[in-house]
Amino acid sequence: MNTDSRIYRPWPTALVIGLAAQILFLINLARPTKPVFDETHYVTAANYLLRLNGPLNIEHPLLGKEIIALGIILFGDNSFGWRFFSTIAATAVVMGVFAIGWLVIGRVRPAAFAALFAILNFTVFIQARIAMLDGFMAAFTVTGIAALIWGMQTPAEQPARLWRRLALAGVLFGLAVGAKWAAVPFVAFAVLAIMFVPADDAPALHRRRVTAVLLFGGLSLTAYFITFAPAFFYASDPLTLATLLPFQATMYAQQTQALPPHTYQSAWWTWPLDIRPIWYLYEPVDGAVRGILLVGNPAIMWGGLVAVVACVFAAYQAKSRAAGVMAGLWIAAYLPWVIIPKKIGFFYYYYLPSIFLCLALAAAFDHFGKGRMRQADAWFAGLAGVLFLYFYPIISAEALPNDQAFLHWMWFFSWR
Repeated sequence: MNTDSRIYRPWPTALVIGLAAQILFLINLARPTKPVFDETHYVTAANYLLRLNGPLNIEHPLLGKEIIALGIILFGDNSFGWRFFSTIAATAVVMGVFAIGWLVIGRVRPAAFAALFAILNFTVFIQARIAMLDGFMAAFTVTGIAALIWGMQTPAEQPARLWRRLALAGVLFGLAVGAKWAAVPFVAFAVLAIMFVPADDAPALHRRRVTAVLLFGGLSLTAYFITFAPAFFYASDPLTLATLLPFQATMYAQQTQALPPHTYQSAWWTWPLDIRPIWYLYEPVDGAVRGILLVGNPAIMWGGLVAVVACVFAAYQAKSRAAGVMAGLWIAAYLPWVIIPKKIGFFYYYYLPSIFLCLALAAAFDHFGKGRMRQADAWFAGLAGVLFLYFYPIISAEALPNDQAFLHWMWFFSWR
């Protein structure tokens, strides 16, 4: 990891990128005005939570629905209110990606391109504009990883900073799990990192690892359980201190129960290949036929896989720690889905891994982009941008000319 370049201030660049992302995500956010895909579950649950009626949608923790409810309080029970904080979450993802790129690689250019790739990757754009739990989970996870890396890079002579940064990371990871349990593996990976990352990469952790794990783990658990506070005030079946832990077992049983087949279900091995996307919307609404196809930007999805392999090679052959970290993030995000006890999978489970592809791309271009290849990252961003514009009508719910217009974008039969 390059620490010499820390004399430069990356945050003006990060703020500009974050502002651009937020503006992009907000454009026509209220379109369509009806609930889309799983919004039917989570918006209903958020309204139920606002009234403190009782438990609903109990297979997931409360935080994501609490955030949606806050949007309803601030902006009304309408499509803008449901989705506003999803745009904030996606912007946090973009800025978190920038922070990870900067902290690991140590240069603004690859960090900025990683963030740009995240903006142009359709998955981030689409999840920014729908009231689902995955966007909040990803925002807390990505920023939590950035905080953890920040903490690990604390100089040995500044232990107070180490504790503050690890405390921040612990809270963020706890909130990630409070949004959706899909973040649980990252809490385990974070603990392993705290315990076993070499002292050269984590100087302030030397001889403080057990204390650091206790602080991180304790704050993660505390932040997670605090998110259940509203459930103690339900009019029907309120939680109590005695039922809080047993309720976690109930949630687990709900999440692992057998489900009937679904039109858009897909196997874990198809997700990196962009084989089976999901139509979040395709119907006449707000005076026109509109569609939202959750599909990954082909350049980033497929190019990102090449980048992961390239990063593994660079980590092994050239001992590049930065490349190894970026490949490791994608592997850590994807591997649990290979073994997780889910009977039915969906492409949106790949949301976190699709984000880390952007970091792998930036690291691969930074490592291999020498000589004639030094502008390869810019050319690749241009390709991703062209594809973003090409697919924009069916990832943003623009008005389409007729009900067969979607065929223009169907590169493969499995996309229909």
